[in-house]
This record gives sequence, C-alpha cells and structure tokens, in this order.
Amino acid sequence: MKGSLITPLGLVMVLVGCVWFAQGIGWLHGSSMTDETLWAVVGPVVAAVGAIIAGVGLTATARKRSGDG
Repeated sequence: MKGSLITPLGLVMVLVGCVWFAQGIGWLHGSSMTDETLWAVVGPVVAAVGAIIAGVGLTATARKRSGDG
C-alpha cells in the first residue's frame, strides 16, 4: 500500500516542478511566478525529488508484487 501512495505523490511533484520551472523562465504567463529566477531554480529541484520519490514507490510496488518485500 505504501508504494502505491508514494508513486502518485512523486509524479505530482514532477508535474508541479515542471510547471514552476516553465513559469520561472517565462514559458507560462499569468502568475506572479512568471519570469522569477527563484521558480526557475526551485522547479527542477522539486521535479528531481519527485522523480526519486516516484522511483522509490515503483520499486516498492515491484518488490511487493514479486514477493521480495
């Protein structure tokens, strides 16, 4: 159960990080985050952490299904 909750959380973090990055570099307009360097830096960090979390969740789910966990 734990892996099945961690994976979607990680994927949402990747998506949010990508949106923040796009806003930070000015690809997405209409927000106070547009063209702000902070979000251009924070976005990829959040996306990378989310990818790691999603990977851990997928690994946990795969181990559980194979009977190793």
